[in-house]
Amino acid sequence: MQKTIQYIRAELAPYYPETEISGFIQMIMNSVLRMSYTQMILEKDRVLETTESDGINVIVERLKRHEPIQYILGVAEFYGLQLDVKPGVLIPRPETEELVEWISKTEIPEQARILDVGTGSGCIALALKNELPTVEIMAVDVSENVLTLATGNAIRNELEVTFKQADILNWPQYSWPQFDVIVSNPPYVMEREKKQMEANVLEYEPELALFVSDTDPLIFYRAIAKFASKQLNEGGFLFFEINENLGDEMVGLVNQLGFKSIELRRDLNNKNRMLRCQK
Repeated sequence: MQKTIQYIRAELAPYYPETEISGFIQMIMNSVLRMSYTQMILEKDRVLETTESDGINVIVERLKRHEPIQYILGVAEFYGLQLDVKPGVLIPRPETEELVEWISKTEIPEQARILDVGTGSGCIALALKNELPTVEIMAVDVSENVLTLATGNAIRNELEVTFKQADILNWPQYSWPQFDVIVSNPPYVMEREKKQMEANVLEYEPELALFVSDTDPLIFYRAIAKFASKQLNEGGFLFFEINENLGDEMVGLVNQLGFKSIELRRDLNNKNRMLRCQK
């Protein structure tokens, strides 16, 4: 076991910081050997079988090509849930966990109806249902394949969420109920910001879920905010995860549409990453 851990550290050292490698080691050992961190320590002298070593070698080689470990292992952890992920579906981020935390701490009706727009893996909708079991949650996405994965994640975690295929940019063509909370983490990275992004994101994660044009970076926010102005109950909340560089523009957008109690919130990295407002 110790030799295997040393091998992983040595192979990945040129590519990743030490703290990230330590996280990889725990995830790899849990996936391949079904071992917790404590078991790794207790069984440090264990000799791995050839199939186990081969499996770890394959994972390490894929990591050296900057492939996200969540895609390699097929799973991501989000707000205490285990979610299946695959290429074509955005990997849930820690910043989004902070958005879920904010919503779950907001005073909303016990039987609230919540809508998650652009649900992807289902991470926001499922985490909210797990935290707020009495609420009713609908989640929409434009991609049928993504919704299949999200539905599987609901089954895996034994959580009841209604999934629906819809293009929010053309929301008037669908029939909608009224909601008490609408939340979205839509595409918000501008094309010009690509050069600041890591290779594992650019080369492997879905562009459709990440990027918007430099000429109209608020395209999804504008559509969702207009939708929310019609479909939110009076006093209902609209939550967004936002581009850290567009906080002022976002405040201006929702203010122009008549929303009140507008609040920007910084994430743990002190970046403007979330917005909340009320109808």
